[in-house]
Amino acid sequence: MATDSGRPGVPADAGPSVGNVPRGFVTVRGSDFALHGRRFRFGGTNNYYLHYKGRYMADCVLHDAAAIGLRVIRCWGFLDGTPADGVVLQPEPFTYDEDGFEYLDYTVFKAGQLGLRLVIVLTNNWGDFGGIPQYANWFSAEHDDFFRRRDIKDCYKAWVKHVINRRNRYTGVRYDSEPTVMTWELANEPRCPSDRSGNTLVTWVDEMSRHVKRLAPRQLVAVGDEGFYGRSGDTQYPYSDNEGVAWNRLISLPTIDYGTFHLYQQHWGEENPAWGTRWIRDHIRDAHAANKPAVLEEFGWQADAATRDKVYAAWTDAVERFDGDGDHFWILTSRNEDGTHYADYDGLRVVHPSSTALLLAAHAGRMSPPNVR
Repeated sequence: MATDSGRPGVPADAGPSVGNVPRGFVTVRGSDFALHGRRFRFGGTNNYYLHYKGRYMADCVLHDAAAIGLRVIRCWGFLDGTPADGVVLQPEPFTYDEDGFEYLDYTVFKAGQLGLRLVIVLTNNWGDFGGIPQYANWFSAEHDDFFRRRDIKDCYKAWVKHVINRRNRYTGVRYDSEPTVMTWELANEPRCPSDRSGNTLVTWVDEMSRHVKRLAPRQLVAVGDEGFYGRSGDTQYPYSDNEGVAWNRLISLPTIDYGTFHLYQQHWGEENPAWGTRWIRDHIRDAHAANKPAVLEEFGWQADAATRDKVYAAWTDAVERFDGDGDHFWILTSRNEDGTHYADYDGLRVVHPSSTALLLAAHAGRMSPPNVR
């Protein structure tokens, strides 16, 4: 690999140094995010392939995000067991593949160049890229044992420590000292339906968030959950205790910096988009009452572009109107290595340029006007 003369390991064509971008850690001040002494709000997105696809594909996504005016990208920071495109990060318990970190390192480096922040997710409730099902397979366990068994928890904690303490090959900076990493997220959409009280998940989040805070005290910690309220007897699935998630209790933990919630109401049996506006209002209200910021970190609506744009306009307006702190739509994708668009696997792909990207760019601009960046 060609490198420049001043920074070993950095590609010669990687662009200007990270030091050319004003830096600082995003912090929490009451129920707000803060950066450089001012309130920090953002429009953002998700992308799940930055940690294993090549530099060209990462560049396309990150440049498109910057062009739209997004400020924060939520991405995966795990790849367990079976390789994806030949890349694996944790092939076996307590075993880490340094070569596999090439792509995550590059994503952090490139995001820093472009002034973007990252939310890095440390495992997955689902089997995509390994996640909790892979841990269960490794330890001959059931899914919910991930939150209870000491041997599995020790494996996860070791993985978290390895990621947070490692040094980026492109920047020379340890991950725990990297302002580009805004947040470490414990898991994508964790659920523990075997304990509908929510106690198991709350106990696990308390232990693991303390672990992350000890390793990375300058960075934020969030759960990554869907925002299920955990109310016994509530007939609306997202407000019920079916999945063992008790959102108000999770956000009250001292080492959880802000509340996360997702919005896929079509999957939850709610067909009127106005229901989603209520969901957004409730979470922002309750997080701020707990003196925590609130982020709608995944949302999607499957429909034709015109219908989807109307729904997204209403939902992003709700985030702005109810004083939300940020949001990440699902999902910004861009070009494959051959120049074609990445496939729309779930019917939620957003590409730039498009009418949806234009709408979300306007929202991001209102959340974070240029003069307050």
